[in-house]
Amino acid sequence: MFELSQLRCFVAVAEELHFGRAAIRLNMTQPPLSRQIQILERILDVVLLERSNRTVKLTPAGQSFLAEARRLLKLAESAALLAKRVANGKAGSLNIGFTATSAYSYVPELVAACRRELPDVEISLKEMVSGDQLKRLDSGEIDIGLLRPPIPRNGLSAFRVTAEPLIAAVNTGHPLARRETIAIVDLAAEPFIMYAPYEARYFHDLLVELFSRTGLVPNYVQHLAQIHSILAMVHSGVGVALVPQAALNLHFNGVALRPIDLPRQRPAELFFVSREDNDNPLVPIVAALAKGLAQDLTKTAATIQSMDRPIQ
Repeated sequence: MFELSQLRCFVAVAEELHFGRAAIRLNMTQPPLSRQIQILERILDVVLLERSNRTVKLTPAGQSFLAEARRLLKLAESAALLAKRVANGKAGSLNIGFTATSAYSYVPELVAACRRELPDVEISLKEMVSGDQLKRLDSGEIDIGLLRPPIPRNGLSAFRVTAEPLIAAVNTGHPLARRETIAIVDLAAEPFIMYAPYEARYFHDLLVELFSRTGLVPNYVQHLAQIHSILAMVHSGVGVALVPQAALNLHFNGVALRPIDLPRQRPAELFFVSREDNDNPLVPIVAALAKGLAQDLTKTAATIQSMDRPIQ
């Protein structure tokens, strides 16, 4: 099989139609240039150039081979550049897992930041529960997980990207909707829409711990997994619920979202998780973007909270 160096020699001679000028262009002497062309013709078993004492002309075979030679050299150059861009974290692919709730706020912001800063990177998003993300991280099927705690320590690198408060969701026709803030005890006598213990285990356990700490025994009427399904039931008047603050981004009609009055609230946390031995050069770059975004969102949330406005 011919070599790229032989293709470069042929293209130079074919474009210059002069061995001397082609040799100067390639920064080499004429005899080794002629030998490279001869070797190429022998490998191809075809005459590419017609030579005389005064002229050099392309044969019909040489003319058709010239286009392919240029294409192969361009492809080789592109492959080398792509390899360098991937090594520098400017190109390549990345598989990111995320929980359904994180898609309401953090995930869109992170994806937008990646598209701005890494336009040539192919990002594949996979929605799955936190437990499945940990399994896929272990198997290498995803590079990054955006998931809920607890996070195993062995072999994983993790940092928190969001910590959002829980807020009350009540039907707009409910008397509690007229309040700017709702006390947690006000929900005790109401039919309560709870999270499913497996499909939404993190939020289920979070609320169980909250009710245990405050001594409340809610009247559970439904157990659902998705925030939008819970809000739909609130809209239908089935009951009240507690949802993460990101639910504000859903703008669900017929549902009033209000802060809850708690002496100490445990926020709903989301973590950026990756394997410590993941050698994808994009992972640390996206991790830096994720940390910067988390800081910006924290500052924005603090500003909104200081304004002390009721949540509509």
